[in-house]
This record gives sequence, C-alpha cells and structure tokens, in this order.
Amino acid sequence: MAEVYNPKIVEERIKKFWENEHIYKFDPKKSGKVFSIDTPPPTLSGKMHIGHAYSYSQQDFIVRFRRMFDGNVFYPFGTDDNGLPTERMIEKIKNVKSKNMKREEFIELCLKTLKEITPDFIADWKNLGVSCDYELYYSTIDDNSRKLAQKSFLELYKKGFIYKKAFPTLWCPECQTSVAQAELDDKELPSLFSTVRFKCDEKDLLIATTRPELLPACVAVFVHPNDKRYNNIIGEKAQVPLFNYKVPIIADESAQMDKGTGVLMICSYGDKYDAEAINKLKISPRIVLNYDGTLNIGKYKGMKIKDARKKILEDLKNAGLITEQKQITHAVNTHDKCGTEIEFLPTEQWFIRILDKKKDFLKQGNNIKWHPEFMHKRYDNWVNGLEWDWNISRDRHFGVPIPVWECKKCNEIIIANEKEIPIDPSEFKKKCPKCGQLAKGEEKVFDTWMTSSISPQIVYSLSNGRIKLPFSLRPQAHDIIRTWLFYTVVKSLYHENQIPWENTVISGFVTLSGEKMSKSKGNTVSPQEVMEKHSSDALRFWAAGSKLGEDLDYQEKDLIAGKKFETKLFNASNFVFMNLADYKYEKPKKLEKIDELFLKKLNNLVKSCTESFLNYEYSRSKLETEKFFWQMFCDNYLEIVKKRIYSSGGDKKISAQFALYAGLLVILKLIAPIMPFITEEIYQRHFKKIEKDKSIHISKWPSFNKEERTDILDLFIDVLTKVRQEKSIAKKSMKAEIVLILDKDTKNKLKDLLEDLKDVCCAKEIKEGKEFKVEFA
Repeated sequence: MAEVYNPKIVEERIKKFWENEHIYKFDPKKSGKVFSIDTPPPTLSGKMHIGHAYSYSQQDFIVRFRRMFDGNVFYPFGTDDNGLPTERMIEKIKNVKSKNMKREEFIELCLKTLKEITPDFIADWKNLGVSCDYELYYSTIDDNSRKLAQKSFLELYKKGFIYKKAFPTLWCPECQTSVAQAELDDKELPSLFSTVRFKCDEKDLLIATTRPELLPACVAVFVHPNDKRYNNIIGEKAQVPLFNYKVPIIADESAQMDKGTGVLMICSYGDKYDAEAINKLKISPRIVLNYDGTLNIGKYKGMKIKDARKKILEDLKNAGLITEQKQITHAVNTHDKCGTEIEFLPTEQWFIRILDKKKDFLKQGNNIKWHPEFMHKRYDNWVNGLEWDWNISRDRHFGVPIPVWECKKCNEIIIANEKEIPIDPSEFKKKCPKCGQLAKGEEKVFDTWMTSSISPQIVYSLSNGRIKLPFSLRPQAHDIIRTWLFYTVVKSLYHENQIPWENTVISGFVTLSGEKMSKSKGNTVSPQEVMEKHSSDALRFWAAGSKLGEDLDYQEKDLIAGKKFETKLFNASNFVFMNLADYKYEKPKKLEKIDELFLKKLNNLVKSCTESFLNYEYSRSKLETEKFFWQMFCDNYLEIVKKRIYSSGGDKKISAQFALYAGLLVILKLIAPIMPFITEEIYQRHFKKIEKDKSIHISKWPSFNKEERTDILDLFIDVLTKVRQEKSIAKKSMKAEIVLILDKDTKNKLKDLLEDLKDVCCAKEIKEGKEFKVEFA
C-alpha cells in the first residue's frame, strides 16, 4: 500500500527539527546583505485568532523567500503585552478590576499571569510555521523595552516635543483612561433626536439634541449671525429646561441654519468643538460627568450616562418640554479597545507635538515603498486629518511608567536621569532641585503605542549592532496604519531623522460570507481548529489566495484544495524517487528535446515567481507554481517520460531522471515559502543526502536565465490534450492504441519529439494528413 501523508505527525516532527537545529537563527557575523523585518508584536490576548494566522502567514511567505534569496534574515519575535489591552485581558481572566486594587498588587498579578500564558501564545505562531528567530525575543514590558521607551520620552522632552497640559481630552468611561485620536472607531449607532423647549423672554427657543444628559452641562447657546429667525435674541439669555438656569445666546458661524432648529447647544463637553468654543469665549465649564461615566448632579447623581439620558427624556416629556422626537442613526466615536462611546473630560495628560509636522510626516510616507500602493493614500488621509497632538499618557496601572516627578509647590517638572531607567517614579523618591521639597512621582503610564512605536529600536538593540534604520520591511494589517505605522514614522523621524523601513506590506482582513469576522457577531473561525482538522500548510495555502491588502473570505473548499495539493506533492515525490532508484545524480551527455523544453518551461516559471516575490506578489507565485505542478508536471510531464523511465536505458533514461529530479526540487523550493512543512519533509526524505543543505529553507533559491521559448512544448501538450479528449469522447482507455494523424506543419514542428508523443499517446504510428485526426486500432 502507498504511504499516506499524515500532516499532524510530520508537522510536529519538522517543527522540533527546526527548533533543535536552529534553522532560523540570525547570524550577526555573516557577511553580506541582511533582509531585516520589523516584526509586528501581536497583542498577547490568550490565543492567535484567524486574522493573525492570515497576516502572519503572508509576511512569512515573503520572509522565507528572502531567506533563500538573500541568505541572511533578521526576523525577531515579540509580544505586545503592556498597557490597556493587557490590563483588560487580565481583568477578564482573573475577574478583577485594576481600579479596585493597589497598583503594585495589580502589576504583580499581570506579570505573573503573562508568565503563565505567554509560552502557549507563542506556540500558536510556531505551529503555523512562522519562521522567526524565537531566541531573538522581546516583550514590550521587559526591562529593555521599558528602558528604551523611557529613553525615548527623555530625548523628546529635552527636544521640546513633549508637553503636559490640562484640558478636555478624549476619555473612555469604561477603561477610565484618556485615549488618543488614533484609538477611535466610528460606529453607526441608533439615537433619539429630541427637540427640547428652552425659554427666552418667556418664549420657546427650540433646540434639537441627541445628548439630553448634557443639558445640565450647557454653558451657552449659539445661533448663526445670518439667521434672521434669531437676530432679535442675540445677546439675551436662554433658560435651560429642567435645570432652570440661564446661559448666554451668542452669534457664531458654527451654528448650522439647516441642521435641526438652527440653534446649537454648547456643553462641557459634548465634543471637540464644544471644548474649542468654551476655551475661545473663556466661559466657565459645568462638569456633570464623572470619570466612570456617571452623572454628578441632582437626582441623576450616580446614574450611568445611558440611564440618565433615559430618565431626563422621561422628565422632559412629563413636563411637556419635548416638541418632537425622531429615531436617527449617526456616527459616534467609540474606543477601539472596548467599544464604549467616548466622552470629553478635563484631565491633565502628556502629549507629543505632531500637528505642526504634518508636511514632514507626509514626506516620510513618500519615501517608503507601499505594497499595495493604494494603502499609501490611507496614511496620507490620516495625517491630513489629524486634529490633536498625540496623547501618550494613560490613567491605568499596568504599563511603562512615565519617568517624571512634579513639585507641587513650585510646579517644577523633574525628569529621570538616563542612568536610572527603567524606573517607576511612584516607587522612587526625588527632591525638587529648586525648593528641596519631596516631588510627587508620576502615576500615569505610557500609551502602549508609545512603546510599540520604537519597535525598530527595540529589535535592532538585539542584533549586536548588525542592524540599523531603515529596516528592509514592516509587515502589518491596514487597521493599524493610523497607530503603529504612523507613530513609528513619527518616532524614527524625531529620534534619527530617518524612515523606519524601506518597504511596508499591508494585509487585509478575514471575512466570513463577506462579513468581517468578530467575536460580537459570533462568526469567528479558530485557526487552531483549522490546523488540527486540515494542516498548517493547508491554512497557509488558503492565506496565499489573496493579494496584499485584500480581504479574503474564509471558505472550507480552499483548505481542502490545500490539503489535496500537499497530498499530491507527497505522492508525486514518492513516485519520482521510486523511479530514481538507479539514478546516479549525474547530468546526461545530451538532454532529450522534450526534457530540455520542460526545463526551459521550468526556468520561465522560476523567473516569473522570483519577480513576483520581489514585488511582494506571493499569491501570483503560488498560483503559477500550483498550476505548473498540477498541469505541466503531474498531468503531462510525468506521463510523457513514464515509458522512457520504465523501458529505456542509457542517456535517454538518465535525461528523464535528471529532468525529474531537477524539476521536483525546483517546484519544492518555489512552494516552500507557502507550504514549509510538506516541502521540508520531502526534502529531508529525498534530497538532503544529495543537496547537503541542512534544510530546504536555508538552501539557495533557484536561479534562472532569460525567458526561454517553449512554444514547441505548448504545441506538444495541445496535441496530447486533443488525443485525450478524443479517447474520452470515444469512451476508450487512455492506454488504447491509436494511429495519430497530424497536418504537415504540426508534424514538422514536433519532429524531434515524435517518439515521446507516440509513447504518451500510445500511438502505433504518427502519419501526415490534412488535419488532426485520431484513428482507433
């Protein structure tokens, strides 16, 4: 019985082989060009999800090609395990709230939990076949990363890029921390648009709002200076319904005459524009929201925002203060970490100046090669749309501490000495150099992007000085162009006046029936289950089915196709080597014409695949190799040379064996970046003893010559295909003997291939006639 390929056993064995033999270890002493990757550190969230498997497979296709093509690859692995995402995960796993624990206790719990779950998390990447050098590992909360993040802060503070300021900032009531503009998601949410009766000189002044809970925060009313409906009340006072206090009516062009009633309620703080208006007019704010998302006023005190909204609408209705209500859907800013609607609350935060450097960031973006190019537009749009400086501080426990102290007596900011870092100012006392008083250590921590944005600096610190900016490549998903990619460009410019990488490759999302996968929709697919059911190679084969930047629908049939491919590759390899038992691995004195043409066809494939990979078009290379393997190699070439292998001797047989060996080896190498386990298994079984390279993945990528003409081989295949069709129509076996009639031109062109044509067609004779014809014996 033929041996059956068992991916579960093979993949586990190959994975151990790679690890034990250090196949992917970076060699800093090796001379020559290094292809360096600023590897995305996945957020440590328990398990790899299907989006991870998709995008990391795609970057690994490129890396594996480059390792074979360039010879030396710097491909470290890291985990992003500090800041808010980790806090929320620990809170969920341990069923705790960080705000209800002492800071040092919660940090200890986080570090302990991370130690427990990190090995299993990393194992998912190894199981997928991601070929990082896992010995070059970093965590965004380890000592080195904390030191470099704090060093970055100190440098930028000294350069004047960092400042601290108290004003209304984006705030998440669920996570109870400030957030940056880049952490906002726009969600279309349903809402009630209610028209409410304010009073002015005992007359109704109607104002439409979706935020009735902010009525007690109203500090002014705006009307457009050209709105004739309200000219006579500009400068008067309006009485706020339910809360019965008066606010000024001010002429301002921000009031849109065609929106609602044309009257705009200014609250502290409904949005950024409220904050700007209040600041411009120097109006005293009325803060009615607490940091935990509850109200702090009157009978609504302690109510959550949505509960207060409902109760205030009820009270307005009962008092006859609502004239109209309608259901609408509108875009609302939500926090990308938890989905909670964002508020604006006055807090003191740390910022990096970016608004005055937009042109510089756009220029840096132009100096990077984008794959695909259209993703560059997303970057430009983000930079052009920036409205805030980068808020880098978070009001949480777990993260990299901000290395400063502040003297409350003389407002002096004291920064850490570089020799002291990494340091937690809340646990280390410092005296004010001006007044001698004890300064208060900063309790805020960095936004996680403050650390992730120096990932190039973190990873090149692991290279023994071999790697520096710019890296060769940054691979990542398109949803974090506005965060990780943009902030890394900012830091590399501010610190080193350099682009961080020469190229960036951007992957898309995974969809199911056309919809983006998400836990909330319940339409997720577990990559662990997919690898268990099919194989890691099959999952990677599926991931190679789309171009960079494109979303890919998860379909079981694509996994089945991958499984069939690896099985066929295994069986075809066994068949080939069964027929190479007496082969001495030598080149024949003269190649048979059909073998020569096959190898030319193979040369053209290598040329095309190499060009595709160099242009980051792995999907094209995969498609062409897959097609060549099934159609040219299995369906045709193996059948063409079968009789010569079985029946001939001497140079004719050696010629076929030489071409079979060379052809299979090249096919393996071309598909190796996509399907590393099956190709390694076949290489170790059959090729290693001859080729000598320890692994196919550190062997040399196939070389190629200029494009070769193979039209005669194409004609041969065309004739063979027609013969097969005629046999099928006649319901004859493919082994049925025939007399083949070819027109003069075709027969003349195939004159050097007629013996092979006779063999593969089972033709007793090939005659010349007016046109193609098959006669059955």
